[in-house]
Amino acid sequence: MDAPSSSPVEPRLRIGVVGAGARSTLALLAERADNNCDLVAVCEPHAQARDRVRSQFVRDLPTYPTTGDLIGHGVDAAFVTSPDDTHAVAACELLERGVAVYLEKPLAITLASATTILETAWRTGTKLYVGHNMRHMSVVRLMRDIIQRGEIGEVKSIWCRHFVGAGGDFYFKDWHATREHGNGLLLQKGAHDFDVMHWLANSHSVKVVGMGDLTVYDKVADRTDHSDELMTDWYSVDHWPPLEQRGLNPTIDVEDLSMVLMRMDSGVLASYEQCHYTPDYWRNYTVIGTAGRLENFGDSGGGVVRVWNRPTIYNREGDATYPIPGDSEGHLDADGQTVAEFLRFIRHGGPTDNSPLWAWYAAVVGIQATESIRDGSAPRDIPALAEPLIQYFERHQVRWPAEKKETHR
Repeated sequence: MDAPSSSPVEPRLRIGVVGAGARSTLALLAERADNNCDLVAVCEPHAQARDRVRSQFVRDLPTYPTTGDLIGHGVDAAFVTSPDDTHAVAACELLERGVAVYLEKPLAITLASATTILETAWRTGTKLYVGHNMRHMSVVRLMRDIIQRGEIGEVKSIWCRHFVGAGGDFYFKDWHATREHGNGLLLQKGAHDFDVMHWLANSHSVKVVGMGDLTVYDKVADRTDHSDELMTDWYSVDHWPPLEQRGLNPTIDVEDLSMVLMRMDSGVLASYEQCHYTPDYWRNYTVIGTAGRLENFGDSGGGVVRVWNRPTIYNREGDATYPIPGDSEGHLDADGQTVAEFLRFIRHGGPTDNSPLWAWYAAVVGIQATESIRDGSAPRDIPALAEPLIQYFERHQVRWPAEKKETHR
């Protein structure tokens, strides 16, 4: 009798990190037993790099000042969790050298740099993944399942209200508060929601109009340079009310209140509202279809999604109520699933729920809507990408045989 065959053990992947900031601990999820990876080195140019690495990863790791040095250490894949304005340079250098990239959202802060990242991934054939973890959040998947089951008919409109209750601490005490490093918070925060709305509608925006302003945090006079600290050093729920905040960034030139109207290529109309000084912190989506509507109350475990699909004047409970499972610790569950999908993709390829193409659409909505705000709410079109790029990413980064693949430099 033949001995039972066993599956070959996959080689362990060597993982690097670019940027030892607040989101860098994502890379620790790659070391979960099922992922078969080792975190081996970090790129962090800050003068206190070693202290930051020890703080974030609870151990010493080889630490380098440049992405090139990290590549030279020998890594199979890298998490790019550095400030948004560094995404394009770091990601493209890794892609050029054949290192698979997990790029924290948003893709980039300008239209040109966002497109360059896609073009580099297409030209080199190196795998690119963008961490839009909300596609793996239970509330989003539940809403999508309800839509796909036909409970509200064909989607015609989506509204999202985003209450960013900790906005002062999360986004107005460091580089996020500046156009130079982040462009605007419609990009940093809104890119999540634009991607979710596109996914729920199975469509992407082609025209946007933005309106917004800096309405509160410019009135706070107490300012501090936090460049030698991490967000965990200053964050507190006791910083309330917003006008009594202390230690805001010396430069604040991004909006703290923003609104966007969107028209998608399918005709779906959408709106997005974002406020960075509400007392509560959650997202509320309303999706209206030809046979009903849905709305979430809470966006993590313990919340619900309600569906209305029968005529009524007012029905507080809806016609159907679906509990939101999991996600009891915010988006930690979704982070784990997103990292696992990235590692499966770079090992085996195949379809993924996350897509660099759709990450591009989400980022460009934020970029163009921010331009609209700063240009008197003049409408902005979403430009078309080259067809070879669209086809490549729709095929999950698989080339047709006739396509040329450049050798990695």
